[in-house]
Amino acid sequence: MSTESSAWEERIAAAWATIDRYGDTEAAGEEFRALIDTVVAGLPADSPVGPFERASAFDSTGHSDRAVPLYQEALRRGLTGYRGRRAKIQLASSLRNLGRPEEGVALLEPELTAPSDDLDDAVRACLALCLSSLGRDREGLALVLEALAPHLPRYQRSMGNYARALVQPG
Repeated sequence: MSTESSAWEERIAAAWATIDRYGDTEAAGEEFRALIDTVVAGLPADSPVGPFERASAFDSTGHSDRAVPLYQEALRRGLTGYRGRRAKIQLASSLRNLGRPEEGVALLEPELTAPSDDLDDAVRACLALCLSSLGRDREGLALVLEALAPHLPRYQRSMGNYARALVQPG
């Protein structure tokens, strides 16, 4: 269970709900990040959630380089659970954007066997991108097909078999 109050969670959710109102300019990004900083200021100084939310704001406004150390700090401080898994996905994506996809692979491969939740497909999609950046397209495609198969109205079994055939010898 999160140590943050439901009122704080509502404030951060409300702040994130406004992101599309901001434009794509650097000034708009700064304004949105200031909003997130204001909400994060309501957390204890050592909370792992603060750096995660700030990292997410930098990431969402085009600053993967500034997001990476904040995601890492959040994880070092013990961010776990749903936000912890989101941090790993988002950190892996940012690392890939910065030309460090091998670090993203190392971060996400253990998530393939983590307890299942609604982020499973996001793990696979991001890992597939990292693998592709490393020239491992067949492995990436297999992950995407595995993620897609359960959502298809038909052909789930076939797509699962095709995905396995992409990465299994013979």
